[in-house]
Amino acid sequence: MTAVVYVHSIFRSIQGESTRAGLPCAFVRLAGCPLRCSYCDTRDAAEAKGVPMPVAEVAAAAAALGPRLFEVTGGEPLAQPGAPALLSALADLGFEVLLETSGAFSVAGLDPRVRIVMDVKCPGSGMSGRNLPENLGALRQGLDEVKFVIVSRADFDWAVALCNEHDLASRAALLVSPAPGLVALRDCAQWVLVSGLPLRLQPQMHKIVWGEDAEGR
Repeated sequence: MTAVVYVHSIFRSIQGESTRAGLPCAFVRLAGCPLRCSYCDTRDAAEAKGVPMPVAEVAAAAAALGPRLFEVTGGEPLAQPGAPALLSALADLGFEVLLETSGAFSVAGLDPRVRIVMDVKCPGSGMSGRNLPENLGALRQGLDEVKFVIVSRADFDWAVALCNEHDLASRAALLVSPAPGLVALRDCAQWVLVSGLPLRLQPQMHKIVWGEDAEGR
């Protein structure tokens, strides 16, 4: 049976987050998300039903955009049963594939060629209770990344404590993304400097380039 995913949009842009920030990237944004984070900036995708498309058709459309870097995002991609097949289809094209996932769905069994960018939910999101602790143990050093979107100093301190408790610095690249309008970049930079951890300050580059409301170019 042909795998199908429900697509919100397929587009190219500058990669705005992760350690690949600044690179041209083809994005597949899948529709739907069962989480409702307080700072969600893709609510239209989270609440959309999306257009059903065969996985092979989605992969071909992404490849036609040109960049040799793909990202599958959402919404929450892993809420869709067809997402693992899509990730494998993109990896089969021979390009680098990123998956941005909330960490509320198991990453076990995903194609090992896919780099996971796990958006671990801090308390300020209102969704921290949805984090799956076992996902932290599945992270692979040199491949995967953990992102913390923070809305306060309390969120930052919570993220540091989690990193220390699970020794995440030895498992993955660590990213800290201050929620726009809620945490000043300068403040977050100061917190990073005194944290004692190899945290990467991660403003959303795509929004700096294209503006707050622009999806991409």
